[in-house]
Amino acid sequence: MKIQRITFKQALLYWLRLGFISFGGPAGQIAIMHQELVIEKRWISEARFLHALNFCMLLPGPEAQQLAIYIGWLMHKTLGGLIAGLSFILPSFFILAGLGFIYMQYGDAPFIKSIFSGIKPAVVAIVLFAAYRIGTRTLKHPILIVIAALSFISILFFKLPFPFIISFAALIGWVASHWMPQAFKTASHPSQKNQTHLPAIIDDDTPIPDYAKYQLARLLKTFFGGLMIGGAAFFLIGHTYGYDHILSQTGLFFTKAAILTFGGAYAVLPYVYQGAVEHYHWISATQMMDGLALGETTPGPLIMVITFINFVSGWVNHALPNVPLWISGLATAGIATFFTFLPSFVMIFIGAPFIETTRSQLKLSAPLTAITAAVVGVMLNLAWFFAYQTFWKNEAQQLDVTALLIAIIAFIALTRFKANTLIVITTCGLIGLALSYLA
Repeated sequence: MKIQRITFKQALLYWLRLGFISFGGPAGQIAIMHQELVIEKRWISEARFLHALNFCMLLPGPEAQQLAIYIGWLMHKTLGGLIAGLSFILPSFFILAGLGFIYMQYGDAPFIKSIFSGIKPAVVAIVLFAAYRIGTRTLKHPILIVIAALSFISILFFKLPFPFIISFAALIGWVASHWMPQAFKTASHPSQKNQTHLPAIIDDDTPIPDYAKYQLARLLKTFFGGLMIGGAAFFLIGHTYGYDHILSQTGLFFTKAAILTFGGAYAVLPYVYQGAVEHYHWISATQMMDGLALGETTPGPLIMVITFINFVSGWVNHALPNVPLWISGLATAGIATFFTFLPSFVMIFIGAPFIETTRSQLKLSAPLTAITAAVVGVMLNLAWFFAYQTFWKNEAQQLDVTALLIAIIAFIALTRFKANTLIVITTCGLIGLALSYLA
């Protein structure tokens, strides 16, 4: 009997296609991969898929992209992981860079402004909905609600940095778990035992290939290899332009963002806002909101919004003098994207062999559960900030009733009718355009 295998060409075509259709945020992207890889193609079994997903959920960074790297690596070694991960983000990178050019070149046009007048209230609703969705799943105990509330107060009134907030939350979780462990128990995936098990190419009992087995020497080689790649890139930028230059600081900042932020893209965005808008003043709050709106309507991980943000940053701040502004924008966006996603590749290539070897059920620890609770508070602060920028007119401080109504409609569509975020964003943009012609 001939053993089935997934050819490299099949995998390459699949990952490229996925990069262009991966709308819907991490939940939608994971759902697409599950439907196609587990149910339709039968390339990987349900148990192996969930095992990989559990590990990726524990890591900082975009879990959907990390899951693609993991499965690509499991199929075709390191090259397979690289192809899967890069295919997941490159289409979005070029789309958002192109949108950044249009935004900076023609963003003051009345047509564009009208569309964004409808999109911005939708962004408020989407961020609020994300906080609501994560909060209802996470805040199952009073102590977790307290952690979320403290997080909200700390960042809103005391402007405490995001890494400090999540570190303190992790400490609270670790200490409190000794007295009330039941507060930090997380729900596991539904049992698959009663479901009919269809054989997959990478099945439950498929032996682990040699390259996927845990080896300390290979782990150290991968870790130091990733460190050298990132370090060499940062040294080259710093040596060429200076370590205080915007390109160097962009690389350093987004490396920290990739390593320190748990909880997905919505957890990263407040940290990015604090740094890019409040600390470095690379972009304005309005440009940050516009970037998030575009990130919601393009394929790829939502964190790819950093491509747009940094294209605008490079353009506005003339990151590379004596060259066209779009080249400055593209260079800054490329550096931010590189340093944001490099840690994801390294973490998967280091951790995946260990996870495959142990094959034990992974659960979120108490500190990580506490971090997720803190993320809810941080996201609520982000929603509040966006709401303030959207619903109150800057000069007269008058409530924009139209924007508020659009946000309410968008929130109801997301919560009550489970509407797709792309549809909500598009519809609200069209409403803004229509209202501009009626005014």
